[in-house]
Amino acid sequence: MEFQKFYTLPKLPYDYRDLEPFMSEEQLRIHHTKHHQAYVNGANNILQKLDKAHKENLDIDIKATLKELSWNIGGHLLHTLFWENMKPPSTVVGKPGGLLGDAIEKEFGSFERFKKEFSQAAISVEGSGWAALTYCMQTSRPLIMQVEKHNTNVYPMFRILMVLDVFEHAYYIDYKNDRAKFVESFWNILNWDTVAKRFDELLK
Repeated sequence: MEFQKFYTLPKLPYDYRDLEPFMSEEQLRIHHTKHHQAYVNGANNILQKLDKAHKENLDIDIKATLKELSWNIGGHLLHTLFWENMKPPSTVVGKPGGLLGDAIEKEFGSFERFKKEFSQAAISVEGSGWAALTYCMQTSRPLIMQVEKHNTNVYPMFRILMVLDVFEHAYYIDYKNDRAKFVESFWNILNWDTVAKRFDELLK
């Protein structure tokens, strides 16, 4: 049996220069075409390795292979969400309305409190990682998730509504080592429409 389906680098829903001045064309282009592409390539290489092992009945280091696969798939999927939950700053609204806005107000007490906690989660990730707004279907609560690397501290089965990449490759050209400044700038390019759409689809 031949397996033909592999991961592909998604196109951005905007041009490389459209997130300026909060994210430069150079920063976005390198992040998308070099770093994200590397995770796609990494995941596909492992899938090909697994296909070969299964087809030819070869022994492989399962622990190392699955750890590497988790890293690359996590990087690919989180980056895909990241591109989608940003948009040009001229079209950004300050905070979400509708059902998502109500859920955030109920859980955190205010949008300002949510923004503060989310920013703190992003700034304080140990090493490289992500901050994410997630939703627990069992408790009907939006919760913040702090992801180390691409795959550590993940809440299993929680649905991810929005993410912020705080690997240094996400901001080093524009902000050097000032992660906090990058996190502050992120709110100016956050696409609440996409985040709200993800949330609404969960409630259907």
